Amino acid sequence: MSVLMTILLAVQLLSAIAMIGLILVQHGKGADAGAAFGGGGGGGSASLFGASGSANFLSRSTAALATVFLVATLCLAYFGGAQPAASGSVLEKLPAPSAPVDGAAAVPATPATGAAQIPGQ
Repeated sequence: MSVLMTILLAVQLLSAIAMIGLILVQHGKGADAGAAFGGGGGGGSASLFGASGSANFLSRSTAALATVFLVATLCLAYFGGAQPAASGSVLEKLPAPSAPVDGAAAVPATPATGAAQIPGQ
């Protein structure tokens, strides 16, 4: 089970990093409005994927990576919650508090002060 969890975690991390990179590369919607009024320096339409191909490719890639990220997250949550019941909580494994001797009220230990706080003393 731990190998599957490791693979899912690696897929989730890689898709998250790739998605962050793709989102940072994309142009905002305001960039198109600026180019429509003459901004962008004249070479704004020349790109690797064509005038609108870049937006379609990047947005579809981002959507695919978001889907992979979501599926990996859901699988990690499912497999993380499906642990054996024997593991339990750390608080459930604590020993029961012992009753005080002679029926007296339990006195909490006073914290050490001064040189007694230094380790190795």
